[in-house]
Amino acid sequence: MPRGDGTGPKGQGPGTGRGMGTGAGGQGRRGGSATGPGGYCVCPSCGERVAHQAGNPCYEQKCPKCGNTMTRE
Repeated sequence: MPRGDGTGPKGQGPGTGRGMGTGAGGQGRRGGSATGPGGYCVCPSCGERVAHQAGNPCYEQKCPKCGNTMTRE
């Protein structure tokens, strides 16, 4: 209210301020899952699981069974 007399513009109801958005819902950076250094790399074709090694992305690894590109579990 510009003058404090109640003649200012109306808001759009409760929750019009900051902090009321839905946000990313706890996802990691760039929409990822922020899984950390542990976990497994999984082959989408044959289902082979290999322990994930920190600093070596799963999508850069080949499946030891069929040679397909691995994904992160």
